Amino acid sequence: MYIKVLTVSELNNYIKRVIDSDYILNNSQVKGEISNFKLHSSGHAYFSLKDEGGKINCIMFRSNAEKLKFIPENGMKVNVKGRVSVYVKDGAYQLYCTEITPEGRGELYEAFEKLKEKLLSEGMFKEEHKKAIPKYPRKIGVITSPTGAAIRDIINVSTRRNKSIDILIIPTLVQGINAPSELIAALDCLNEREDIDTIILARGGGSIEELWAFNDEKLAYAVYNSKKPIITGVGHETDFTIVDFVSDKRAATPSSAAEIAVPNLNEEMNSFIALRRTLNSSIKTFIQNKYNKLQIHKKVLEKNSPEVIIANGYASVDNFKYILNMRIKTKLKIEKEKLARCNASLKSNSPINILNKGYSIISDENGKNISNIKSLIKSQDISVTLRDGKIDAKITVK
Repeated sequence: MYIKVLTVSELNNYIKRVIDSDYILNNSQVKGEISNFKLHSSGHAYFSLKDEGGKINCIMFRSNAEKLKFIPENGMKVNVKGRVSVYVKDGAYQLYCTEITPEGRGELYEAFEKLKEKLLSEGMFKEEHKKAIPKYPRKIGVITSPTGAAIRDIINVSTRRNKSIDILIIPTLVQGINAPSELIAALDCLNEREDIDTIILARGGGSIEELWAFNDEKLAYAVYNSKKPIITGVGHETDFTIVDFVSDKRAATPSSAAEIAVPNLNEEMNSFIALRRTLNSSIKTFIQNKYNKLQIHKKVLEKNSPEVIIANGYASVDNFKYILNMRIKTKLKIEKEKLARCNASLKSNSPINILNKGYSIISDENGKNISNIKSLIKSQDISVTLRDGKIDAKITVK
């Protein structure tokens, strides 16, 4: 029997025609738990529907998504109506949904909420318990899968921001039943090292089942009790795990965790240069202001300097000296004039002038002038003062 050789596209198209012609697959009604839900900017909704035994990818186009009366959430149990078909390009079948009816939340989601409430009541999410992330770490420890995209993103981002950063990678499982114990052991290992400044706990995105290891209670306590600050970068931006609430800093992705842990040296250098310029400018301004104030004080001091006062005092003294001399001269002139008048008056009334006219002055032995005969009779020894001298005489009264 001859069997035609088909291309991949022909095979996928054949499978699509077979599936599209099946009545049950074209009128499917499936129940399960929503995971990895994403509402695209186009309005289309993408998610997975799963149960304990399997998973199917689903899509709901915008025309049907706009009719939903609730917002689907991860962990929510729902009934979905639609048709199963094949996406020829990828050769994958998926459920094209027309209706979604909520049924309840999944068991994993309920377990997540229960543990979250327990740890919240114990105060493990409080900001006061969170340790500060070192701004300039010398060495960071990374706990993640050695083969996933997360480790490559962390290394690329870290070395791009700081080529000299030292990274110690502790490879572990990041999903599965044994993952929590390996993650705890890696945390213990890094906490025992003195050279580790910051720890990054990370893995790439996935469903709630794939991220479940990071919702482990023992791992949550290990993160909380860590002596080293821990940054978690688990899943995508919309993914939250228990360790995100307990860690010292939650990053949206592994790349974001690296950006938080490792400073950008170029940005830091530019910031340093800008700060140095600002500091230099501030110093120059400060010094200039102080210099200006000093000049003002100098002028005030010069204005009120003792030298200025003394110099001005010399001028005042000279002025006072001039005034005093003028007053003395004036006084002397006035007194001389008085003296001249007195001298003239004295000369005009002086007995000597009378003697020049031929008169004489007779005085007794005591020097008292004798002005009458009676006094002359009583005195026998007399003195006679003439114009050119004085003689003693004795008189006899008859």
